[in-house]
Amino acid sequence: MKQIYFIINPNARNGYCFNLWKEVESKLKLEQIHYLAFFTEYPDHAQSLAKQIAEKNQQEKLIIAVGGDGTVHEVLNGIAHDQKITLGFIPGGSGNDFSRGFLIPIDPIEALNVILRLQKQSGRQIDIGKAVFHENKEHYFINSLGAGFDAVISYEANQSRMKAWLNKWSLGRLVYVFFLLKSVFTYKTTTFDLSIDGNKHIFEQTWFVTVSNQPFYGGGMKISPEAEPDDGLFDITIVHQLPKWKLLMVFFSVFWGRHIHFKEVKTFRGKNITIQSSRTQYVHADGEHIGFTPLSIHLQAKALEVLSRSQGKEEADLKERESNEFY
Repeated sequence: MKQIYFIINPNARNGYCFNLWKEVESKLKLEQIHYLAFFTEYPDHAQSLAKQIAEKNQQEKLIIAVGGDGTVHEVLNGIAHDQKITLGFIPGGSGNDFSRGFLIPIDPIEALNVILRLQKQSGRQIDIGKAVFHENKEHYFINSLGAGFDAVISYEANQSRMKAWLNKWSLGRLVYVFFLLKSVFTYKTTTFDLSIDGNKHIFEQTWFVTVSNQPFYGGGMKISPEAEPDDGLFDITIVHQLPKWKLLMVFFSVFWGRHIHFKEVKTFRGKNITIQSSRTQYVHADGEHIGFTPLSIHLQAKALEVLSRSQGKEEADLKERESNEFY
């Protein structure tokens, strides 16, 4: 049996995650399950905690992130070089795109039950992405990476006090809508120069480029409807030469994945991508600001074991019965 570690962000969703953890903790004690728990205290703390746990000994371990997508992102960057770590997740944030993409229940006890059931078998081997900036600075992502308008919105939303206020009312995802409407008429598009597996592409008047490992980002937007995290390919979405008024139409269609039918939306698939822009652009990974263009992105095939309810026949059979647990 693997050693079980929890990394909890008690401040996720404006403190909601701490109350969620107390429910999980009570269940663990009731089931007499041995574990160790660590609370994050500052930005990037989850990454350093995960790295310390991974380096502790050579035994196989299960690290369960309790928080939002940012918590998962930090844990990933702490364990990306360790093949003896399995990742689990109990969603406690405002966006929770990782849980959507991997069919993890929103209810904390049900999410824990799935983890405890699946730890008895091999996890799902998934791909992850590695972004490389100047001076070989590396950063890993598990959901998606974006450059341009969506990265600006993500940056402003995460810096805003409004997100914490909306989280009090379970409306944290609306902060992205607010900043989109606020920025759409002032944002200046730019030219992006992309290389996808050696094939060159130039897109003028580009709003953003998103590289996806699974369908969801931005709190439920289905940016890449066909993306699969274990198929050995990224799904790449480019929005360009789109009038500002039409961007709003595209935006609302993203929640159903219908945006891909607009002529101004281009899609590709690939493993190795370089992104350059005529003007420096913000870059996000899993909704977290990580730098600026230019950069290169490389797929790491089946580099991480994840406990996902989408794995195995038993879990597929449960899908209909437990569908009310999802978003």
